[in-house]
Amino acid sequence: MRDETSSMKVRGALLVLESTAARAGYAMACCFGSSAEFEAAVIRGKIEAGAYGRTRYRCYILAAAAASLLAAVLCF
Repeated sequence: MRDETSSMKVRGALLVLESTAARAGYAMACCFGSSAEFEAAVIRGKIEAGAYGRTRYRCYILAAAAASLLAAVLCF
């Protein structure tokens, strides 16, 4: 009887080990072919989420125009 109980425990432990190993193998699967594809997907997702914000070219152009106008006024 003791041998049956210990063999059942061993079988149970082996089944748990096998299922854990199978799940670990699934976790290693990746849908990206390389790290470059993964990084591109991460950046694309951040851009779509608006993480980088808008660029402020309009402010820079206005500041440059105001500086040029001020320089022109000071020269004359």
